[in-house]
Amino acid sequence: MQDSQMTRRGFLGAGGAGSLAILGTGLCTPEARAAAARVGPLKITKIEAVRFRRELRIQGISPDWTWVRLYTDQGIVGIGESYSGAGHESHVAVLKAYAPLILGKDAADIDRLWQTLFYQISYAPWGGAETRMLSALNIAQWDILGKASGLPVYRLLGGKAQEKLQVYNTMNGWPINGMREHDAPEKLTEFLLSRGIKGIKIYPYDRGPVNAAARHGGTFISMAELKASLDPIERIRKTAGDEMGIFLDLSSKWNLTCSVMIAHSLEPYGIMYLEDPMLADNVEAYATLARQTSIPVCISERLATRFGFREMFEQRAVGVVMWDVTWCGGISEAKKIAYMADTYKIPVCPHTGGGPILWFASIHTATSLTNFFIMESVYHMYNDVYPHFIENVPTPVNGYVTAPETPGLGIELREAPFHNGDAVIESIAEL
Repeated sequence: MQDSQMTRRGFLGAGGAGSLAILGTGLCTPEARAAAARVGPLKITKIEAVRFRRELRIQGISPDWTWVRLYTDQGIVGIGESYSGAGHESHVAVLKAYAPLILGKDAADIDRLWQTLFYQISYAPWGGAETRMLSALNIAQWDILGKASGLPVYRLLGGKAQEKLQVYNTMNGWPINGMREHDAPEKLTEFLLSRGIKGIKIYPYDRGPVNAAARHGGTFISMAELKASLDPIERIRKTAGDEMGIFLDLSSKWNLTCSVMIAHSLEPYGIMYLEDPMLADNVEAYATLARQTSIPVCISERLATRFGFREMFEQRAVGVVMWDVTWCGGISEAKKIAYMADTYKIPVCPHTGGGPILWFASIHTATSLTNFFIMESVYHMYNDVYPHFIENVPTPVNGYVTAPETPGLGIELREAPFHNGDAVIESIAEL
């Protein structure tokens, strides 16, 4: 790798540099606009990607994230992220293909660059590697803006609509101190409550001993399986009563009939929401389900951009909106989806079950939302995995997490993964 030591230092050492320009976005605060008056554009001069060793495992987790770095002529570097799905090689191919549209542009012209790239992406199906890299680039631009202004990203997004963000913990096969959701729901509940976390998301319909989805492919569920799937829910309720909120993810495995049956069986248990019972490819099916159950229906990170969510809102098919800021189109698009949801009085619950930059970016975005509901969190990630890569991982305190107050996203990367080869920098393009 050419001049790898210099590249490493630049990647790790770039930070906020006083009060520089904040241009081209309608979401800026007065502080950012004042900074914009003092300095000119922030030209993008270099694009880098970071991948992680394929055989790397951190507490059982393989970091399948792609990090994207944008360098500017002002010496400020922003970082973004996406993950999974198309894979790192596809992500790099997208960055190389669209690099001519990125290099030389003003990093502060966030909406303009988003629209330029999105029109190119629209020639291919949405939601794949193209949309994921659009999301990562957008996050990196916001990081640059924050560093340039000396402000945390949430301030640029409109400031604190939330002083702190209540979290629940998602299990999804991730252990907490060796405990898993189906083996020890009582102990998990007690542990989370001891940390002030009063919500847990579990997967009883496609994980654990029943796993009715695997038995029937999501097209049938028996009464016996319906009742058996309630076991961890009943054990959580017996342990904590109504003090622990229960969230259920059905992983888009089911048809409409089974979704209605599952929802009806759950209604006595005070479920916070039912997430992704079906694929989000039939809005009318979701609207039918929403009309037939008292449990709020959550449609999640499988949708990308505000265009993907629009019809769900119009047909009243969703009660809680969940987007992933590294998949939906970035911070800008997450904010726009949230604004649109708010016009229908629908709250937002960010998806955070990915990499550490997703965690930071979601916290900043959610802090600025007036219609924030609750924040997904993964104890195994922020406690066991993220600290391998990040010095200052935000950790919930008494059930709440707060945004960093340092400029940009506020991420402090650890040097060790870059020195020992766990993280590898790839040059994409440069002016």
